[in-house]
Amino acid sequence: MTRVHIQDLSIRFGSHEVIKGLDLDVHGGEFLVLLGPSGCGKSTLLHSIAGLNPVSGGSIHIGGQDMTHAEPSQRGVGMVFQSYALYPTMTVKENLAFPLKMAKTPKAELERRVAAAAEMLQLTALLDRKPGQLSGGQRQRVAIGRAVVREAKVLLLDEPLSNLDAKLRTDLRRELKTLHGRLGNTMIYVTHDQVEAMTLATRIVVMHQGVIQQIGTPAEVYDRPSNLRVAGFVGSPAINRIDGRVGEGGRFESPTLGIPLPAALAGRPQGEALTLAVRPENLRLGEGLPFAGEVQLVEPLGNQHVVWLNCAGTPLSAVLPGQPEVAEGARVGFGLDAAKTLWFDAAGERLPT
Repeated sequence: MTRVHIQDLSIRFGSHEVIKGLDLDVHGGEFLVLLGPSGCGKSTLLHSIAGLNPVSGGSIHIGGQDMTHAEPSQRGVGMVFQSYALYPTMTVKENLAFPLKMAKTPKAELERRVAAAAEMLQLTALLDRKPGQLSGGQRQRVAIGRAVVREAKVLLLDEPLSNLDAKLRTDLRRELKTLHGRLGNTMIYVTHDQVEAMTLATRIVVMHQGVIQQIGTPAEVYDRPSNLRVAGFVGSPAINRIDGRVGEGGRFESPTLGIPLPAALAGRPQGEALTLAVRPENLRLGEGLPFAGEVQLVEPLGNQHVVWLNCAGTPLSAVLPGQPEVAEGARVGFGLDAAKTLWFDAAGERLPT
């Protein structure tokens, strides 16, 4: 199991600094997901690990060896791109075998590796077909297989599912998770899709403008986000935000609601700006609850519904099981699960409660 250690990494393109003094330790054998919006630097970081981008400062160690300025072929990594990058005139078998031929792998070993990868990725029956005869999911499996046959100790995947339809993405997510369990190698995966991150990752690295915002397990990132940026990016629908201030008597006051502050925050100075955040599944609707809002929209999602409220100008969403008995335009009561609320200071940093 190969560890990837990145220390004080900086990457510039001209005067623009894309990665800013980044430190990251990828454990051997883990499935690490780099998550963030477009332009946050996640693909740039991945390409730098692969040796495709020059490094402006810092170091990259792979398997204990300094690979900061090594050629891509010397790094022992396999790369899977968003575009399949298959050779259209070659068969599936020839595409799989191509990197091994370039490395002058003995024929018997080449055949063994190609057959093993094809069986693992359910491509055995397709070995004689060309990419034009394959579905999108099959092509992506071939692209993954081409990295797998190299028996790379580190597998880098740059948004490999983004070109597929929803069902294929779901199917291939499951296959990738199973593949990681079989191979046991280190995988670093780039995506802007939080569902992919939550379902695939051993740990998630949330990035913004070239800076790591938080590193943690999917549960840690979801339940205990380090700041408002992470809280707002992870979760769908997005977390509800209510801006207010510390009022008299240790209360949180806003046009939307007023509640006592948690005991850990009771000593905050009066007038300080705070943000209360609560996940949509932790917002309840019903009669007799302390607050009220007007139903703006009800979104049916099969086994659950999302109800959107307008509460004194603040939009809030609630995820409810089954078929809620609410109508658009109605005024409904709502309450919060106090144990599941999150609190942030004026700078957007989470406050311990």
